[in-house]
Amino acid sequence: MPMYQPSSRRRDGDWKKEVGGGGQVLDLETAVKDGILGGGGGAISTGEKLDLKTMIERLDSIEVPSVFICPISLEPMQDPVTLCTGQTYERSNILKWFSLGHLTCPTTMQELWDDSVTPNSTLSHLIYSWFSQKYTAMKKKSEDVQGRALELFEMLKKKVKGQARVQSLIELRKIVNAHDSVKKTVAESGGIGVICSLLGPFTSHAVGSEAIGILVKLELGSEWKKNLVEPAKVSLMVDMLNEGSVETKINCANMIEMLMEGKEFESEVVSSLSLLVGLLRLVKDKRYPNGVLSGFRLLKMICSYEGVRSSVVSIGGIPQIVELLPNLNSECLELALYVLEALSSLPEGKMALKDCSHTIPNVVKLLMRVSENCTELALSILWGVCEISPEECAPIAVDAGLAAKLLLVIQSGCNPVLKQRSAELLKLCSLNYTATIFISKCKLTRTIQ
Repeated sequence: MPMYQPSSRRRDGDWKKEVGGGGQVLDLETAVKDGILGGGGGAISTGEKLDLKTMIERLDSIEVPSVFICPISLEPMQDPVTLCTGQTYERSNILKWFSLGHLTCPTTMQELWDDSVTPNSTLSHLIYSWFSQKYTAMKKKSEDVQGRALELFEMLKKKVKGQARVQSLIELRKIVNAHDSVKKTVAESGGIGVICSLLGPFTSHAVGSEAIGILVKLELGSEWKKNLVEPAKVSLMVDMLNEGSVETKINCANMIEMLMEGKEFESEVVSSLSLLVGLLRLVKDKRYPNGVLSGFRLLKMICSYEGVRSSVVSIGGIPQIVELLPNLNSECLELALYVLEALSSLPEGKMALKDCSHTIPNVVKLLMRVSENCTELALSILWGVCEISPEECAPIAVDAGLAAKLLLVIQSGCNPVLKQRSAELLKLCSLNYTATIFISKCKLTRTIQ
């Protein structure tokens, strides 16, 4: 059971409390006098009776003073009660402790000479007042930022120009990123349409990057997705993906991915070589893991369109992705293998994989290393490469340790299809060897043999 060690304290009215975020220590009398309990300057002006449980849930990310925390659950107390030892707990938690047969204080482990619990009304009032003030301040701030968001929309509707437009968009983007409540305000006030109207063939990158930074955080309906897949707007996103800041590149990649999920989307929109080149640059920039992930997610979606795959192959995408495999995290690795597997469905894709000297060793290392899905994709890639030129590729694969890895797959709990593919690939690799030489080459033991 978790144990929280609060600071030492005496009975109800004499306890010392840590209140606020700065480590200030106050006794309850001072707290009342200074308004922390809701009197004087700290009083709640609204007549609305706020529910403590609701306030705690909505303020779950805020740092709570330690004296408000139940030592048993490590959660803020709603009904604090005090034991004869002077320790305070949430009523339901301490009663459950007693119901388990314990007759001790959970914090001090002292035996109790009196098992009654006394409501700590002063602390209860302090907790309620503190959460009320924080919740009211949060609510007011939320209302203020929504009002400011509406003001910015009005300015943008009036077609403010130049730097004024950029500054309005920068402020609006920051508000949208920081406050989820504003996202609903944007949608209900027609803000999506206002921002979409700013994008076009003559939009500057300064305006475009801020506008996309806002739109990518919103829930876009089919109407707005249809608006954003207009060639001029997609072309702007592609330009910014190639020339913008890293944040802008990531936002543009995520925006295009969102648009591809819509029914209105057509593969021709993402067939431009400029987009593919920009994505390859993004996934190769190891300094920005979020960019690598966004780039591979979009590449995966693009490669689901058969007609676009040949373009990825033609710009040298395969060797560039193969080189990245050893340094990718598991999430990006699965996406990269999906892309390579999709490209291997093309004759020119298989040939590019075969011609890349790192394909076989890099892919062999991934078998049984990350996930069953990764193993399945890796096997499919290796099969495609070895099948077109077994005399050339099988010895390379064997030297890279493929046979031993295939035996591991066959003996594992993988699905039957995977085992069958492994057996077929193992047979293909052994065609140019006698059994003795093959076993020797693979460094297999007699047990495996």
